[in-house]
Amino acid sequence: MCDHGSVSDPSIRTNSEVDDLDEARVLPWWQNPLNFIAIAIGGLVLGAGIGYLVGDRSATPDFNEVDEGFLQDMRYHHDQAVQMAFFYLTEVDEPHPRLTMFAEEILLSQQMEAGRMIQMLRNLGLSEVNDTGVAMGWMGHEVPIDQMDGLASEEQLDAFANATGVAASIMFAELMIAHHRGGVDMAEVALDGADNAAVRSFAESMIRGQSAEITEMETVLGELISGR
Repeated sequence: MCDHGSVSDPSIRTNSEVDDLDEARVLPWWQNPLNFIAIAIGGLVLGAGIGYLVGDRSATPDFNEVDEGFLQDMRYHHDQAVQMAFFYLTEVDEPHPRLTMFAEEILLSQQMEAGRMIQMLRNLGLSEVNDTGVAMGWMGHEVPIDQMDGLASEEQLDAFANATGVAASIMFAELMIAHHRGGVDMAEVALDGADNAAVRSFAESMIRGQSAEITEMETVLGELISGR
């Protein structure tokens, strides 16, 4: 007969083991910055996957430097908007309800658009990323890629990260309005100069969507400033 007293029941933990487990739970998941990174990366991957599925697979291979430059640069441009929206939703202590709605929309829509841009670049047989370090040459004024029209500078992002309360919401609205305006300017050049019909259609859709969001965010920004 087996001596059951010498076999430990894995479902029973000693007091010291319970204490060890409690010490391991240092931070709730929503307070751990590593989890923010994981969620952000997961969201980007999901957006790319969804965009891949809904992308226009019937796009013709016709393209020029405007098609290529717009898709590659706008994908990079979108990344910052997604990061700012994610930060606003997860880190700002007193988010504004309407700006929260905009941030959620930006987080979803721009990840999906990034996925669609990946698919269009693949359809055209082009690289999915701009790895040259420079951008907007296709618009006639080449700049370092992190200085594209509408992108927030490191100093602005640091100020946003350190802002609290209403000031954080005002900064988010200001940065996102500027970001959208830069994106609209890029899309307008693509609409006029791109050779690929799917790219032109995509640019036109971006102009409509982001122009509408600019108008609505300007209204919220005015209310926030006047209410201070």
